[in-house]
Amino acid sequence: MQLPEIVAVLRGIPLFAKLDSSKLKLLAFSSTYLTMDAGEVLFFEGDPADSVYLIDEGEANIFTGRGAKEVKVAQIGRHGLVGEMAIFRDSPRSATIRAAGRLKVLKIDGDVFRAVVSENPEAALTVMGILSDKLAATTDEYERLKASAAAAKDRSVTSQA
Repeated sequence: MQLPEIVAVLRGIPLFAKLDSSKLKLLAFSSTYLTMDAGEVLFFEGDPADSVYLIDEGEANIFTGRGAKEVKVAQIGRHGLVGEMAIFRDSPRSATIRAAGRLKVLKIDGDVFRAVVSENPEAALTVMGILSDKLAATTDEYERLKASAAAAKDRSVTSQA
């Protein structure tokens, strides 16, 4: 994909829609457009963080744990952002991201992404909203699993009595 096409993709993503052309060109120049097949991995839990990924087409599954203990915790679709938490925290990846089917993503250099977001209040607010939504979804899932575990424990105690 050529630079003007990548700029057009970025302009169509709500996170970057209001950025001026020079910022979009900088993001596009520091990006790589990738096409992946089902099951291919964007990154593994524990990998160093060097970039963020914006989903242009398709869906990706988010997994935590490794091997037999790997658990799917979420799915993210078009215009979804992944990898930003590790970039902002300067820490290893907290999950494995795998293509659910045919997937087209824009891989953006982490330093450039961080600079563009920190220099543009609207982009920063959008990223804060994305992170807040992810935190709320994770909290909801934790509470659901906690309630499920408590119910299973109650059934076990009742059946032993």
